[in-house]
Amino acid sequence: MTLEISRCTFAYRRGGTVLNRLSLTFDSGCTVLLGPNGAGKSTLLGIAATALAPQKGQVSLGGLTPDSSAHAKAYRRRVGWLPQQVRPVAGLKLREQVAYAGWLKGMSRRAAWDAAGPALDRVGLGELSGRTGRQLSGGQLRRLGIAQTLVHQAEVVLLDEPTAGLDPHQRGVFRDLIGDLAHETSFVVSTHQTEDLAEIFDSVVVLDRGNVRFQGSVPEFLGTAPADAAPGRLAEAAYAGFVRGEV
Repeated sequence: MTLEISRCTFAYRRGGTVLNRLSLTFDSGCTVLLGPNGAGKSTLLGIAATALAPQKGQVSLGGLTPDSSAHAKAYRRRVGWLPQQVRPVAGLKLREQVAYAGWLKGMSRRAAWDAAGPALDRVGLGELSGRTGRQLSGGQLRRLGIAQTLVHQAEVVLLDEPTAGLDPHQRGVFRDLIGDLAHETSFVVSTHQTEDLAEIFDSVVVLDRGNVRFQGSVPEFLGTAPADAAPGRLAEAAYAGFVRGEV
């Protein structure tokens, strides 16, 4: 799996240019996309998910480019996307909502229904499949969102600030879930938090004001931390250096 962003430019009508001829490649594995608020992380993932269309440039996954309706359908089947807000669908129980997500990705109704149960099991929500989304906590809603990305066997899953607004326990549960699933599916996770980075991720990308400030392995990233950084805070120190322009 190689997810490629090629010379993409994107500007919001009122917010100005966010990305300018940005090129970036995500290889297989688990990648953390670090950057402060406003760095362009959500825009980049939206483009990768084809929820946003760049004014220039293109995206591709394993050489497949969503440049036609048929190719776009095939591309979206291979990509899962979890935006910052996961909303329950009114009137649907969890298994129905996950199956509906699979149907939207092109699965038959029967195949989507059959796959929805195992997808919920994989995120620890199988016993709650008969509940509605409105009965879930914030952390459970994020896990429901993950199940929706897994039901159609996505090759790469894009997660946009998945732990924002969660308490420390919920963040821990969510990080454990990603760690458990990382051997089956590639992940690109955007965040501005550096906790447990070395335990979960294979590689790091630092995005700041639409520009890639760093891309490399976790050990390479930690190696950019100042010599006087506390041993338990290497990731935080390295990240701060890139954001402040010291590296």
